[in-house]
Amino acid sequence: MPLSGMTGFSRVEGAHGAWSWAVEARSVNGRNLETRFRGPPGFETLERAARDGAQARFQRGQLTVGVQAKRSESGGEVQVNIQVLERYLTAGGPYVATGMVAKPSLDGLLALKGVIEARDDEDDAEARAAVEAAMAASIAQALDGLKAARLEEGAALDPVLNGLVDRIEALTADAEREAAGQPAVLKERFARRMAELIGEAANDERIVQEAAAQAVKADVREELDRLASHVVAARGLLSGEGASGRRLDFLSQEFMRESNTLCSKSALTALTAIGLELKAVIEQFREQVQNVE
Repeated sequence: MPLSGMTGFSRVEGAHGAWSWAVEARSVNGRNLETRFRGPPGFETLERAARDGAQARFQRGQLTVGVQAKRSESGGEVQVNIQVLERYLTAGGPYVATGMVAKPSLDGLLALKGVIEARDDEDDAEARAAVEAAMAASIAQALDGLKAARLEEGAALDPVLNGLVDRIEALTADAEREAAGQPAVLKERFARRMAELIGEAANDERIVQEAAAQAVKADVREELDRLASHVVAARGLLSGEGASGRRLDFLSQEFMRESNTLCSKSALTALTAIGLELKAVIEQFREQVQNVE
């Protein structure tokens, strides 16, 4: 599976019968998968479709799935409530008979409260099930669109991350070349210091022994080897299958640990400068990895 980011947005519109709706799915970075759902009243079962769909497609990220729906006012049948109409006629009949009021017109009667009813089919289980199924299908389409958007972000991140890994590898090679000259520098530095302190009495064998002890303490071979192995691991994760963001984040911490030790052991200005630049590149790598699923 190609590299996937964790940021994206998708919108899908749909309609069925008297209902129309719009589904929006969006996601941002997150250590784990967290799905929030907002839907119209009466369609609570859609939350399960959103959560199951998210779990089937994603492993990390904070997702929000929202459904906005409305029902057409003309969606239900219109009927006259005869019983209510007859009650109005019965109540007003004496006033009409005595001439106190004029005979009511049809449009006046129909305008009375309760005479006209809009019979909707919201309680029709079959119709409601069909609408919910159509909405669930739109949620699935929106999640597919969100996945595509996250893959696009991953495609943009891939060359950036690989470029940073290349830079880490190059700086590790530079550090290895500089570190090769560290024992001789330590020996020369110690000999000079000994000569300053005790003059000609400084013993060459003692100088070699002390310089060798300092060289062991300043040996960065293990750190360089681990940095090189981390580079190989990073490339494997970037080109491998499945979500790799969590493991890349851990690897960036390991990169930083080795570069810190390299700087602390450095006895050369040039090696220290390489170590500091290495730390800066690793920090860039770590920041970018936060966007990887």
